[in-house]
Amino acid sequence: MRRLRARVREYYSGTIERHGPTPRGVDWPNAVSQYLRFVQLLKVCDFRTPFSLNDFGCGYGALLEFLAMRHAEAEVAYRGIDISAAMIAAARARWTGRRRAEFVVGSTCGRMADYALASGTFNVRLGHPPTDWENYVETMLSDLKACSRVGFAVNFMLPHDDKAAEDELYRSPPERWIAFCRQELDCSVRLLKGYGLREFTLLIRRKPRTAAPRQAGSRKAARRSPR
Repeated sequence: MRRLRARVREYYSGTIERHGPTPRGVDWPNAVSQYLRFVQLLKVCDFRTPFSLNDFGCGYGALLEFLAMRHAEAEVAYRGIDISAAMIAAARARWTGRRRAEFVVGSTCGRMADYALASGTFNVRLGHPPTDWENYVETMLSDLKACSRVGFAVNFMLPHDDKAAEDELYRSPPERWIAFCRQELDCSVRLLKGYGLREFTLLIRRKPRTAAPRQAGSRKAARRSPR
């Protein structure tokens, strides 16, 4: 896992150094597709009330820019996390003095928030065996759940029609990760697809806690107990 994370860190540090704080700098082709993904991911959030947000794999903070454009009135305590120190340096330089926003270097969320998002974080496997990459994704999804009070959202690329494999990229049918989130993480899952990109988004929510059942006879025992 340590070697895998080191490769991911090196890859994204290279993209931001080559292309700067732009969509290409975080390996997206353009801002249009980047923003379309944010629209889907943010459907996990309830903008009617203030909330805190972990942006895992935040890059240079494009999501913060999108929030300012589309949800300027929302009260969001934003925290961007990225494995690449070069990405975080670019984000801090871009958003110096931004109120209620911080950026930290990390390979996990590291702090609890109401919601978490991960956009494109699981797409580039850099030639690692699919099993190793899926183990990595499972670890990250488990961390996203552990650090989210309400829920989190992630996206994945869909397979090609001819099912051709790509060594550098990771593609998966939705069922693989829906089953993991429901069975292993015990969460509810909503699938979004068909929004113009060859990918899907999962909106994943913690199930509400249920009160422990009262023991039979406890009320009678309480009535008999001395005051």
